[in-house]
Amino acid sequence: MSVLVLGGTAEARALAARLVADGVDVLSSLAGRVSQPALPVGRVRVGGFGGVEGLATFLVEHHVTAVVDATHPFAARISANAAAACAVTGTPLLRLARPGWSEHPDAGRWTWVDGVEGVLAVPGERPFLTTGRQGLAAFLPWADRSVLVRVVDPPDLDLPPAWRVVRSRGPYALDGERALLAEHRADLLVTKDSGGTHTEAKLDAARELGVPVVVVRRPSAPADVPAVGEVGDAVAWVRTAAG
Repeated sequence: MSVLVLGGTAEARALAARLVADGVDVLSSLAGRVSQPALPVGRVRVGGFGGVEGLATFLVEHHVTAVVDATHPFAARISANAAAACAVTGTPLLRLARPGWSEHPDAGRWTWVDGVEGVLAVPGERPFLTTGRQGLAAFLPWADRSVLVRVVDPPDLDLPPAWRVVRSRGPYALDGERALLAEHRADLLVTKDSGGTHTEAKLDAARELGVPVVVVRRPSAPADVPAVGEVGDAVAWVRTAAG
């Protein structure tokens, strides 16, 4: 069989490694939005497919027998496209999504919002913004605040003079997160419900320092697509799909 794994997440890389070790032909597809990404083992392609029609054509032309959508929990468009393309072509599809932070011990203390508008309504003069570079334009109403922005790649827009940009890639350790929050004198931590352990330390550091946290909820996943939260479960699904 030939398995298409969508996404450059840690889970996608782990899945590709497991499947390649099992002798499965795996093609990992990365969106190409991050420069110098960590590459998975096996075959790799970078770039979009051209919407639902383009992805459906790709599945047929490359004889893909199963698709695992292991994209970031907030990559709603590609997940929707994958669901539609797989439905059209009759290709089995699984969603591999790391568990969110709703079960974190501090989740009940956080402010949960459905989008940026909800974030902007939360008070804070020195926010620490960890939502990624692609949505930074939505936070420009905070131009008069001392915002600390953490991104992997440089922002693609001009940011307000009062903002400070830190470029780094996780995973992050508790000591470093604590020091960064303290140095900035952050009075608000803004994050998406990305889940996983690579970036979880900032939440523990915020608790220790008494910094309020606002979390953007995940977008709704496509209906009728089976989903798992662990790589091992995805491996088992692929083996069943192969049978």
